[in-house]
Amino acid sequence: MTNAAPVSDAPEEGRIVTEKRGRVFLIGIDRPRKYNGFTPAMFDQLGAAYQAYEDDADAWCAVLHAVGKNFTAGLQLSEFDISKTDFFPPDSVDPLGLRPPFRKKPVVVAVKGFCYTIGIELMLAADIVVAEAGTRFGQVEVKRGLMAFGGATIRFVERAGWGNAMLLLLTGDDFDAETALRYNFVQAIAPEGQAEAQAIEIAERIALQAPLAVQATRENSWISVQEGPAAAVARFPEQLPAIQASEDFAEGVKSFVERREGRFQGR
Repeated sequence: MTNAAPVSDAPEEGRIVTEKRGRVFLIGIDRPRKYNGFTPAMFDQLGAAYQAYEDDADAWCAVLHAVGKNFTAGLQLSEFDISKTDFFPPDSVDPLGLRPPFRKKPVVVAVKGFCYTIGIELMLAADIVVAEAGTRFGQVEVKRGLMAFGGATIRFVERAGWGNAMLLLLTGDDFDAETALRYNFVQAIAPEGQAEAQAIEIAERIALQAPLAVQATRENSWISVQEGPAAAVARFPEQLPAIQASEDFAEGVKSFVERREGRFQGR
């Protein structure tokens, strides 16, 4: 994992680059000469980048983006043993959100160009997605004699419903940004060249809020999806006292009374 560079000089096997902008943690996929196709080294670095974000108390929101014209063309299959279903370091946060340790902080994703296979699964595992107009999506594993195993078989059905999910998963057909928006795979379509800027702007707005409240909100929503509404309600008595005891809650009340924006410190 290295710091972001303005022009890519990535090695042949690619890399993941990171950068801090205030409270926002940028994570970049950097192998543009190969359409940002993932290698095992890139998976190791991506897991490390997500863990670095999780461990950084001053990073309150992350943006996953890509260097070059494309988000990713998917895996470089010749480099992977597909019988190994988890390619990320076991002691790092799973960027796909399929096994612990699970991420606690929000991630916004900016996609563009080709967004195939693992690219779709990474964005569906995040919280908010901005797609550039003209982005082409494809969960094309069946065309390679494979099945999707990074979350698509779960999240396509969850977002788009059974019929729409099966139409895309069983044909491997490409689809456009408008279809992705209609199926709730992405939350916004940005003009060409603007997805990353729009994703960063969203992340900056999230990072203005009290991080304890943001993380508790995301956690409760996650529990509702994974375990059901009753489980989420059952967590209120644990979550709310911790928030009420925080300095940020006191600042939030004070800022409301004084009719100004809150100045939160994460305490």
